[in-house]
Amino acid sequence: QVHLVESGGGLVQPGGSLRLSCAASGVIFRVHAMAWYRQAPGKQRELAASITSGVDTNYPDSMKGRFTISRDNTKNTVYLQMNSLKPEDTAVYYCNMDVSTIGGPRQFWGQGTQVAVSS
Repeated sequence: QVHLVESGGGLVQPGGSLRLSCAASGVIFRVHAMAWYRQAPGKQRELAASITSGVDTNYPDSMKGRFTISRDNTKNTVYLQMNSLKPEDTAVYYCNMDVSTIGGPRQFWGQGTQVAVSS
C-alpha cells in the first residue's frame, strides 16, 4: 500500500505565502505525475498545479505566477509554494500521485490539508 501525507497548511493573511509538502511512503517502484488539487466549500475539486516525471508543469490561469509546484524524487515528495495568497485560495488542498506499486500503476490521494486566507 502507498500512503500520501500532506503538511504545511494553515491560516495566512491575504498576500502571504505558504508551502505545502506531500510525501509518499510504502511500496513504491516509481512515482510518475504528481499534482495538487483543491476543494473549496460548496465547490468541486479543481486542479491547482501538476508536474510530470519530466518536470513539465501546468497551472490553471488563476494560479499562474503565484503557485510553483516542484518535486524531489529522492524523497517521493511534491511541494506547492503559494505566494500572494487571496481569500479565494481558501480550500482543502489534496496531493495526488501516479505511483507504480505492487499490482501496477495506481493513483493515490492524500488526506488533505486546510489552507485559510483571511485577515
